[in-house]
Amino acid sequence: MTTQKTQKKAKGLSLNTRNTLVGMTFILPNFIGFLTFTLVPVVFSFILSFMKWDGFNEMQFVAFNNFAKIFKDPNFRNSLVLTLEYTVFTVLFSMAAALSLAILLNNKLRFVNFFRSAIFFPYVASIVAVGCVWKAMFMKNGGVVNALLGVFLPDSALPGWLADVDWALPAVIIVSVWKNMGYFMIIYLAALQDIPYSLYEAAEIDGATKWQQFRRITFPMLTPSHFFVLMMLIINSFKVFDLIFMLTEGGPGTATQLLSMYIYNKSFISWDYGVASAAAMILFLIVGGITLIQFRVEKKFNDFM
Repeated sequence: MTTQKTQKKAKGLSLNTRNTLVGMTFILPNFIGFLTFTLVPVVFSFILSFMKWDGFNEMQFVAFNNFAKIFKDPNFRNSLVLTLEYTVFTVLFSMAAALSLAILLNNKLRFVNFFRSAIFFPYVASIVAVGCVWKAMFMKNGGVVNALLGVFLPDSALPGWLADVDWALPAVIIVSVWKNMGYFMIIYLAALQDIPYSLYEAAEIDGATKWQQFRRITFPMLTPSHFFVLMMLIINSFKVFDLIFMLTEGGPGTATQLLSMYIYNKSFISWDYGVASAAAMILFLIVGGITLIQFRVEKKFNDFM
């Protein structure tokens, strides 16, 4: 009897209602995961940013004192500057490398599929394996990088890379570009293959050189991809943590202590969850502001075009 009543009720529902219910059942597991592991922690972090709490004692409401501590902390200012430096150089070099490789591998070359796969592989490789391999390669004595540089430079001029305050951040940037360029190369490659070849034929008839074709056709036609790659690289650069942790753990000293490492140290080394949450909120506002500006700029550019 109960089954018959349920069937009658189901038959009484409209098609749109049934489709909505079916769709909700598909997205419900993902929504529960998002609610549990993303939304609730973000809200809790926002509340903690106004509290003083070490994880054991009772929470104390301190209003904006955590934010005041952060802006007075020279380590936070240093982390912010390092994050900006890392972001600028990682974004520029990654975009340049990805676009160059995409243009090169868009041609009909022998073993082109192998080269595409080989360049993309570092993006999906384990960050632990990547960190261990590059730490060994960047060793001052016995590392592959210095062994190659030793052919052209004397031993006294070889950098210490990850163990050197001046060279640690450039080394991390090199690894970041190497790891990420394959993914963005695929995005550029897909966009390049959507450009009508008739545009290049018309340009050749008009006598345009390869550089003129790139500057007048290829680069402008890739504008949507430029905006996407730029946005993703900036967001990823601001929240990078795993690669820094595996390579340097923020060292030597504070030479590679980016904002993510600063938040980690405040949380799990100093046990100051209030200050760490306040720093996380500042990072959230920075990334959100940059993303909003990028969307506004892209919209105005598309309207102009």
